[in-house]
Amino acid sequence: MKAIEQRLPRDFDKSFIVFIERGKFFPCPWHYHPEYELVLVTRSKGRRMVGDHIGYFEEGDLVFIGSMVPHLWINNTEYYSSETDDLAEAIVIQFEEIFIGEGFLEIPEMHPFKTFLNLSNRGMVIKGEARLKITALMKEMVHMNGIQRLAGLFNIFDVLANNNEFDLLASPGYQKGTQFHGPDRFNIITEYIVRNSHHNITLPEVAAQANMAVTTFCNFFKEHHRLTFVEYLNRVRIGHACQLLSSTKKIVSEIAYECGFNNLANFNRQFKKIKKMTPVEYRRNISK
Repeated sequence: MKAIEQRLPRDFDKSFIVFIERGKFFPCPWHYHPEYELVLVTRSKGRRMVGDHIGYFEEGDLVFIGSMVPHLWINNTEYYSSETDDLAEAIVIQFEEIFIGEGFLEIPEMHPFKTFLNLSNRGMVIKGEARLKITALMKEMVHMNGIQRLAGLFNIFDVLANNNEFDLLASPGYQKGTQFHGPDRFNIITEYIVRNSHHNITLPEVAAQANMAVTTFCNFFKEHHRLTFVEYLNRVRIGHACQLLSSTKKIVSEIAYECGFNNLANFNRQFKKIKKMTPVEYRRNISK
């Protein structure tokens, strides 16, 4: 089974991801990504694969996964049929090693946590008192923003750095023999969209950048980004709009057109869909 590189969408006004995965089952394929990841299962049961380890999960399962470690959660059979009305749900936190900047892990205060991260290339199940503390913090962080949210992550770092209640999952040296084939076109496509998001980008135009047919490109994009091309483009544009709303006094309509929206009503609709508030409410909240 070949692992693919897959990434969760990150809001462009945030430095790391806090995400609720909810559905009939967990949709991820066998995949990896450069971000470190914490996965707290809040509902459902099944099998999880981390590296060459196969184990079982249920409600309350908490796993920390290192950068580029392949993993997969497979729900029990009933979740893929009509045998249960229950949903699969998990809270996921992802962060990159340099999400605060180069040298972040080199400061003296971070040395215990850096030591912990060095073990994470095998994946680990967090247990005991540490699991209870981190579970509570993750559930609170879903409703946090700004510095409060960042502080929550640092509290988790502190618990992990001083914790010895965990089981390592993959075999020693597993990752050393693993080959990853992250597609160069993945970064080419992402960079092209970010650079040109203020223009009227078309599907054929972006597919051509990746040297793909449009249908192939759509499937590739959805598989790796877990969003359609249009959904991702709207997130990029709304992220840029958030920056302008917070750093300039430009009126909303001007910002909408500057970010690539040709229709103010569509801009307002997409903004509310992604940010759960209107542009005016967003500007009002950040100015408090």
